Amino acid sequence: MKFSELIGALSKVNTELLDQSVRAVNTALTVRNWVFGFYIVEFEQNGNDRAEYGKGLLSAISQEMQSRQMSNTDERELRRCRQFYTTYPQADTFIFSNNRIRGLLSPEFKLRENNIEASSMQIRGTASPEFTLPDLHYENLFNKLSYSHFIELIRIDDPMKRLFYELECIKGVWSLKELKRQTGSLLYERTGLSENKETLLASANQNKQTLTFSDLIRDPYIFEFLGLKKQDVLPEKEMEQALLDHLLQFLLELGKGFCFEARQKRIIIDNEHHFIDLVFYHRTLHCNVLIDLKTERFNHAHAGQLNMYLEYYKKYELAEGDNPPVGILLCSDKDKEHVEFATAGIDDKVFVSQYMVALPGKQELEQFIKKEIKEQE
Repeated sequence: MKFSELIGALSKVNTELLDQSVRAVNTALTVRNWVFGFYIVEFEQNGNDRAEYGKGLLSAISQEMQSRQMSNTDERELRRCRQFYTTYPQADTFIFSNNRIRGLLSPEFKLRENNIEASSMQIRGTASPEFTLPDLHYENLFNKLSYSHFIELIRIDDPMKRLFYELECIKGVWSLKELKRQTGSLLYERTGLSENKETLLASANQNKQTLTFSDLIRDPYIFEFLGLKKQDVLPEKEMEQALLDHLLQFLLELGKGFCFEARQKRIIIDNEHHFIDLVFYHRTLHCNVLIDLKTERFNHAHAGQLNMYLEYYKKYELAEGDNPPVGILLCSDKDKEHVEFATAGIDDKVFVSQYMVALPGKQELEQFIKKEIKEQE
């Protein structure tokens, strides 16, 4: 063996085992969420004290699980787990054939075939008997697709349409981005109308973006499942990182009621993951303050994105007694510093007056950005 061949062999082993490790984590996450859904449905149907919780069951589960530091267990995520299970109940044979998984089940929740068969008749999107799929199909699905893929697939109500995208995903090794692109381009409908389906599908796969190791490890579901820090896996510019580090300290030192809540706060909108740079709660204003930092010149898309964050917070994060959230958008480059405040939906004149006094002024923020950029040069 030549030295170059040795290096090639070592590189091949390293790459293959890295890919296997990520696939193993991915499969574990997918199975975990399916089993979560299974547990929830079983409890809803057969739990001894289920009547005590009623419609508040998912909220109660979420509060308890988050108190135990379990990731991806807010109410919306648990609802997705439930939908995941009810969309793929036929995967039970594949999943519970694994003795290790079966051993994790409490005696009260051991798989009961008659319950699964009875509940499957009521499940949305269950394929008719003539389209019953072999266990190998579910094995391929759970081993080759990420949980993020499944979140996209369960949005498809038509079982036949969903099956089409499942098969094409597996065959084409599609990334999540590719799956979204193909569903958005109506590949299923276009294939049905085409007289030469094989040619159309081959053409659709010509410019595909396949999954890479980086794509997989940066999947937010995976890095939260593993307990990794977002900054360990998300690509961030050095300038942006330095500004965020100092901006957090800067705002806390102002002493104007800022209470730090989160950094790189992840929110999910229509299966898209977004990260809000900094989130505070303001004691005087009684509202959340969302701060988004862009290391580039201001444009309208930045304001639109921040406004989307504000609307999300108004719908999902507003607690009783809270005022609408406030957004601060900081944009900068080496030629120009620009500060924008987003106050969409804030109509109360008294509150706006309080807002103007309580938050740092534009000049104050501009001086901060100029100082930080100069130090980075």
